[in-house]
Amino acid sequence: MCPLWAVLALGWLPLSLAVDLEPQLASITFATNNPTLTTVTLEKPFCMFNASNLQNVSYEVNLYVMVNSGSVRQAVVQDNRSFPINSTFQETAGGQRAPYKAASFLLPQCADLPDLNEAGDVSKAAEILQAYLVRVGDDGYCLLDPNFKGTCNPPLTRATAYRFKYVLVNTSSGFVEDQTLWSQPIRTNQISPPSDIDLWPGRRSGAMIVITSILSTLVFFLLVGFAAAAIFSFASMGSSDLEMQHESQISQEAVPKAQGAQEPSYASVNRRQSLDRAEVYTSKLQD
Repeated sequence: MCPLWAVLALGWLPLSLAVDLEPQLASITFATNNPTLTTVTLEKPFCMFNASNLQNVSYEVNLYVMVNSGSVRQAVVQDNRSFPINSTFQETAGGQRAPYKAASFLLPQCADLPDLNEAGDVSKAAEILQAYLVRVGDDGYCLLDPNFKGTCNPPLTRATAYRFKYVLVNTSSGFVEDQTLWSQPIRTNQISPPSDIDLWPGRRSGAMIVITSILSTLVFFLLVGFAAAAIFSFASMGSSDLEMQHESQISQEAVPKAQGAQEPSYASVNRRQSLDRAEVYTSKLQD
């Protein structure tokens, strides 16, 4: 991958040589997912304004946002006295009626560039990104806070084209010193409906198809094994129940037989009583 310092150098070159300057979308090296559904990341205006007029003067840069329309190029960002406008997101209906100020930061100076040799340091990556990039739509809470007093930079509307403009303001006088052109339309992303998701295997690589096939086969065998284990478990439970019932019947039949062997039957008892009576009667006759 191209080193970060090389990307920065190539990114600044056209800005310093161009005649008609406008805000640029951040490089994919810095913002891989840009734009998002509600944000747009831009490059800050490094070496964009004429450095000969910036000696010993403090400047800040205002970033204005407006929904793309036929009248956006005629939209003004300063009043009749050359003061910058401070229209808010709420006052302009999110940039639909007029531009609103989304961000304000000190003018980045070319002479104050950080050491590009440290760009590869992971611990300093966030600091470098903050120094070179500005993210529109990054504040999701300023609209909900009634006491918020700063510049509100709320999320943008999805699937909407916006234009952006940098305005150079003299912090001592408050006058607008310079400004860029409106940027080209930049559209935020939108959620793709499920019907638009391409499921055709030809759009997938061969490795993905092989891996998917192997995983599907493994899942199939896993389900078959689970079903076989469940059937075997039910069969084992059924056979054990039959054995228990058979043993119970045998024990119940064995008890009456044992009792019959020990106790005389009703018929034998009656026969014994008849013989006893006959003997008594015979003995009386003999007497």
